[in-house]
Amino acid sequence: MKLYSATASPYSRKVRVIAMELGLSAQIELREQMPRDNSTGFFSINPLARIPALEMDGGGILYDSPVICEYLNAKAKGSLIPADGAARWDALRRQALADGLLDTALPLRGELLRAKELQSEDLIVRHRATVDRALDAAEHDPVTANPALFDIGVIALACALGWLDFRFPDWGWRASRPRLAKWLIEIERRPSFEATRPG
Repeated sequence: MKLYSATASPYSRKVRVIAMELGLSAQIELREQMPRDNSTGFFSINPLARIPALEMDGGGILYDSPVICEYLNAKAKGSLIPADGAARWDALRRQALADGLLDTALPLRGELLRAKELQSEDLIVRHRATVDRALDAAEHDPVTANPALFDIGVIALACALGWLDFRFPDWGWRASRPRLAKWLIEIERRPSFEATRPG
C-alpha cells in the first residue's frame, strides 16, 4: 500500500496513527505529498487534491481519512472502529466533531496568513467561534473521563488538538477546558502519537 500524506496534516496523522495501532505500518509506503502539487501527477491519484490518499494493494485509490481508516480497520480485522451499536455511533460522531473542527480551523489559519488588509474579520470571528464550540463539546464529552477508551473518535480528536497546538500555539484553549487538556496529555503518551508528532 502507498499512503500519500504530509507530516503536518492532522488527517494524515490520523491514518498513520491507526495504521500503527493496527500493526499495519510495515505494509504501508509513505509518500510525502503536498496536496496542491501536481508535479508527480497527484491529481490523477486524488482529483480533489487532498491528502491523505491510499493506493491499495492490487490497485484502487481511497480518500479521504475516514474512508481510509475504515479500510485499514477492516483489513486488520481491528476494533478501533466498533462494528455496531452505541459504541460505533459515539466513535463516528467524535470523529466527525474532530474533522469538523479541522475543516473550520484550516481555512481560519489560511485567512490569518493573508495580509491584514485582505482578511475578513467576519470570517475569522465565525470560524473561531465554531472551533471554540467544538472544543467546548469535546471538553464535556464522556470520553474525557474515560482514558481507557481508545477508538477512531479518540484518535481523530487527539490529532485535531495536536494540530491546533502546532498551528495555533498561542490559542490557549486549555485554560477553560482542563478535562480535555488532561485527557490529551495521556493520549499523546502512546507510541503512535509520539512517532507522528507534526513538525
